[in-house]
Amino acid sequence: MTVRPATPADSAAVWRLLNGFVTSYRPDRAVFEDVTFPQVLKSAAEGGAEFLVAERDSATVGYVLAVRMPTLFAGGTVLELLELTVDAGLRGGGIGSALIRAVQARAEAAGDVEVTVPTRRAGEFYRRLGFDETATYFKWSRS
Repeated sequence: MTVRPATPADSAAVWRLLNGFVTSYRPDRAVFEDVTFPQVLKSAAEGGAEFLVAERDSATVGYVLAVRMPTLFAGGTVLELLELTVDAGLRGGGIGSALIRAVQARAEAAGDVEVTVPTRRAGEFYRRLGFDETATYFKWSRS
């Protein structure tokens, strides 16, 4: 298995994985193709995000997206992990962990103060990878 930065050629695979990941939103394919996917690739190329994919046998089987934010409270940038997904049939085989370890390595290289992740469903997974639970996460959504 290989972890590498996402490229435009990953669009179809990331779309497929995204649709197996989302629970609160319904992604729109046209918006994904024309707006959000290119924006995320651009942000990653400029250092504002980490957008990595996992490949196995030449197939994209997982991805992770984290955004880098300057902060005052932490005295530097914080990398917030927003999306992590792996093909359902391959979960539990170390692909998600490899993606997280790659993000952590990139955060360390970039000098990020910390990596955070808002999650309700995957607390045990992140605890096993050395993350500590530190806060309750609130959100306001434009409806």
